[in-house]
Amino acid sequence: MILKHITGSFIRTDKEWLHIAAKKISLAACFYKYVLPLAAIPAISAFIGAAVIGWDIGERNFKFTVESTIPLVIAFYFACIIGVAIIGQAIHWMATTYGTKKDLSTCMLLAITTLSPLFIGGIFALAPIPWVIFLAGLFSLAYSIYLLYTGLPVVMGINQEKGFLFASAVLTIGLVTLVGVLISTVIFWTLGFAPIHV
Repeated sequence: MILKHITGSFIRTDKEWLHIAAKKISLAACFYKYVLPLAAIPAISAFIGAAVIGWDIGERNFKFTVESTIPLVIAFYFACIIGVAIIGQAIHWMATTYGTKKDLSTCMLLAITTLSPLFIGGIFALAPIPWVIFLAGLFSLAYSIYLLYTGLPVVMGINQEKGFLFASAVLTIGLVTLVGVLISTVIFWTLGFAPIHV
């Protein structure tokens, strides 16, 4: 089921958005079927890349201890889940402003579908080469933004003009959430949870 939505959002976007708009799913099912598995991709990849393979920077390889990496990966995993929840809730909360209303589970499904390229792109953390991760992240972000602007009007049942404004507002919240996660990471590190080199 999860692969059907992911491939649909990449290959046949119009049909997939209509399917998502009509889909009836509970909030709990939305999380355990889609959010939790997708959020695990970058978290597990980052753990393997940092603690098992190591970062290649120049001619040096930096590897972190398993003990110091696990808490960071767990925190990152939950940060991804919370990020999806914030964006999904924001879509639901702002819907009436743009003359529409959908249930929270549909808004969460819209959020995770638009964010799926970022989560899938996290697999590149398995081979932690900075420029590869940067390019993969840039492409994933661009495609997520594309999905947001094309999918939101269809799922929320509004015209393109309102959809553009709505998507821009959601994008702003997404960027603020990302900054919040980065700040939280810095605080987490200063509290003594920074990764330790092998």
